[in-house]
This record gives sequence, structure tokens and C-alpha cells, in this order.
Amino acid sequence: MIFDEPRARALLQEACAPAGIDPAGAALLALGQNAVFDLPAESLVAKVGRSPDAAGRAGRELALAAWLDGAGVPVVRPADPAVRLVQGHPVTLWHRLPAAVRPARPVDLAPLLTALHALPAAPVPLGGRDLLAPVDSWLAAAEGHVDPADAAFLRARKETFVTAAGELTPFLPPGPIHGDALPRNVHITPDGPVLLDLEYMAADLREHDLVVLALSQDRYGVPAQEVAAFNSAYGWDVRDWPGFAVLRGARETASAAWVAQQTPGNPSAQAEFRRRVDSLRDGEAAVRWFAF
Repeated sequence: MIFDEPRARALLQEACAPAGIDPAGAALLALGQNAVFDLPAESLVAKVGRSPDAAGRAGRELALAAWLDGAGVPVVRPADPAVRLVQGHPVTLWHRLPAAVRPARPVDLAPLLTALHALPAAPVPLGGRDLLAPVDSWLAAAEGHVDPADAAFLRARKETFVTAAGELTPFLPPGPIHGDALPRNVHITPDGPVLLDLEYMAADLREHDLVVLALSQDRYGVPAQEVAAFNSAYGWDVRDWPGFAVLRGARETASAAWVAQQTPGNPSAQAEFRRRVDSLRDGEAAVRWFAF
């Protein structure tokens, strides 16, 4: 079944009813791996999981948020420690943050990642940040909607980077990472930046959290001076690391495959998938991609 806004709203309604929460007027904030809804009348934000098998990840995210909050990392806080399951889809509730005073910039990530990267092992079991594990399932979801040759290309590319990533020597000490460290996952409150969306947290190379922003300069149009400001505040430029090209290639492969699952019935996703695959085939590292 297609996971779109109407589907997510129906799941949200079903999850809220037993708790006496009224989702009327909920505004959709994002639609990706989760549908994120603002419930201003309840001072809540709700996340509805796209995948019926994501309950474990949702529960882990709640626990990690509580841990980070206790460790002094500014982070979004759970409003309820329970995961509500609706037709198998996890629904979680979070405290609504004050309105953002301005858009987040790359440099706003620096103090958050510095604090996170200083922490020891998490009390919640964390696996590695396996960017490429979902590639096959994302491509399978697009069967009949993308060129089979493109799917085969991405699967072969995935295997190449799985091998290469396993041979990397880190520069930074490995440990807890955010896993999707981008300005879109930072909210600027009157008291400063707050870290959002912890579902990809892992115990792995800290370089993962830095590669994603460096890649965004080429692929998503983040200005070079913004990336430079982040690097200065964090204290290191991951592009100086010999393993940068490997983690960049792995993330690009995953990002192209992720768009594939959006292609059924979505011409815009089909065009973006085509753009990404063509640029990877041609080795065009600076072709602009567009966020989905």
C-alpha cells in the first residue's frame, strides 16, 4: 500500500483516538521515512512510520532522545515513552518545540555534533551505520517503475562500496553518531540549536556525520562558505581524510536508491531517480540533485 499523506493521516487519527488526542488541523511537516505532523492544539509533534516493521527503531529513537537529553545534548524530547502501533505502523509523540527563530545553517550542527561525538557508548544497543543495507528493498519497491538496468547498476555499485567501506581506517575515534547530520535535522529555538530525528543513530565512524554535509555542497547546493564555517567550528574537514570518497560514494548510492521507492505513481520522483543514476553512471560529481 502506498504511504502518502492521506494514508499517514488515517494512521495518525487511529493512533490518537484511544488517547483522547485530537489530530484535527494537524499540519504535515515532512514525508520521508516518517510522516511528521505538527499538532499545535496539543503542543505535540507526531511521527508516523512509513514501514510496518519499524517499531523497534521507533522505540530506540525514544530511548536515545531521553539519553541525550540527560547527557546535556540539546535534543527533541519524547512526550510519551510508548510506541503506538497502528496496522503495524509505529506512531510516536514528541514535545512540540517553540517556533524556529531562523532557518538552521550548517554551522549550527557543529556544537551539537561536538557534544554527541564526545559521548561514550550509548545505553541503548546501537548497530553500525549501514547506509547500503536497505538498497535492495528500496529498489524492489520500485520494480516496474524504474529501468531494470538502473536497478542492476545500483545493486552492483552497492556491493563495491560495501567492500570498500569495510576496509576504511578512521581518523576520529568511532562511537555514537547521528547518522543523518544535516541542517534539516536542526531546529533553532530562542535558546539555541536542538537536534532532531535520531532514527539513524548508530555506533560507527564519526566521519559519517561529516561526509553527509560535505556531499551536500556538490549535490544539494549548500554554499561552500557555509560548509567551511561548519568545518572551522567543528575543527576538521573530512574531505582531507583518505576515506572520504568511499563514504561519499556509499551515501550517493543509497540516496539514489532511496528515491526509487518514491517512483510508483510519482513522475517527479522518476525524474529525480533518472538524474541521480545518470550522474553516477557518468561520474559527474557536481550534478545538482534535489531533495525529496
